[in-house]
Amino acid sequence: MTTAPEQKVRAQNALAAPLTQEETLSSLGRYEYGWADSDLAGSSAQRGLSEAVVRDISAKKNEPEWMLETRLKALSLFRRKPMPRWGADLSGIDFDNIKYFVRSTEKQAASWDDLPDDIKATYDRLGIPEAEKARLVGGVAAQYESEVVYHKIREDLEELGVLFLDTDTALREQPELFRQYFASVIPAGDNKFAALNTAVWSGGSFIYVPPGVHVDIPLQAYFRINTENMGQFERTLIIVDEGAYVHYVEGCTAPIYKSDSLHSAVVEIIVKKGGRCRYTTIQNWSNNVYNLVTKRATAAEGATMEWIDGNLGSKVTMKYPSVWLIGEHAKGEVLSVACAGEGQHQDAGAKMVHAAPHTSSKIVSKSVARGGGRTSYRGLVQVNEGSHHSRSTVKCDALLVDQISRSDTYPYVDIREDDVSMGHEATVSKISDDQLFYLM
Repeated sequence: MTTAPEQKVRAQNALAAPLTQEETLSSLGRYEYGWADSDLAGSSAQRGLSEAVVRDISAKKNEPEWMLETRLKALSLFRRKPMPRWGADLSGIDFDNIKYFVRSTEKQAASWDDLPDDIKATYDRLGIPEAEKARLVGGVAAQYESEVVYHKIREDLEELGVLFLDTDTALREQPELFRQYFASVIPAGDNKFAALNTAVWSGGSFIYVPPGVHVDIPLQAYFRINTENMGQFERTLIIVDEGAYVHYVEGCTAPIYKSDSLHSAVVEIIVKKGGRCRYTTIQNWSNNVYNLVTKRATAAEGATMEWIDGNLGSKVTMKYPSVWLIGEHAKGEVLSVACAGEGQHQDAGAKMVHAAPHTSSKIVSKSVARGGGRTSYRGLVQVNEGSHHSRSTVKCDALLVDQISRSDTYPYVDIREDDVSMGHEATVSKISDDQLFYLM
């Protein structure tokens, strides 16, 4: 009897020696999305940041004068503000070597088939079109380099008045709504990287959900960096009107290069009375990307804001999704999951600010460090004066897989009101050699 080649391969694999503990742990951190496409657009892009670069970005987008003025003021703030020195090491960022704007295609595609072949091939490999074909999502946005190259929303949601646009299109087509909320939650002066984003932002998602409308199927966005030394600065703005609901999911990847790239997004969310928003992120940048993101939401009376924040990739991440509980009975929740391997520092956490009575918040942080990686939980719970009968719980669990990894916890609690309930617990544990052996 002859054996087919496939059967021989399977037989050989079955007889192969099992992986050692070290090989198994190493395979956990293997990055599967590090390929790069041809880089015709990025190779000729200008490096460095100047007023001329900011003006050029605004001119290419044909923006109104007020947006150009906003950008230039933010550039001035960026130059004046110091680099943060309280978190991860950011000394490797060279702002003069970054490419701040790369246009990969001249127009947004109406269908996946209309995308340039190399961009379409990338998203096909990532499986993004399949989610839309299977109607697993209510809308899809795909950003490649500095701009969204594909964007679509289901017709039934559009008929309900739901807006799901890329942010550049929203500025053109919804100018009054856009201007009302842009930078209303995160002003340019909030921090150095918020100022940088406001100066050079491009792409991102704009969502408006009308009163009482529930978008039960998630809206999905995917961000891809392809150019070496790229800076990606998307701006996402979500408005959930009274009694409405939306779930937004985003993911990201990038090629592996020897030099670093920068991702510095800003996300602003406004949840009005009785509304609910869930924002899910699976961050899986390659290990040469600095991921420095500002995310903040406001929750009005009876509103709920949920952040689900997964950080698997990047060289350095500094990200602390926040909720300002500005209305009575507002709720905020953050689930933060981080995994750091060799050469990675995941500095993640959350912020909750109780600015009204009878508000509640919950922060759950889970982290795993292996191969010399470092995880840090950094969180703030602040209860302002007058926010009586507020409740908050914080739980942090860190797991160290080996002896060379590190985990830190930096909790900050600021209580300015007497009648509140505050709970905090934290654990750090290690996996023993025996436990690893039995897990293999």
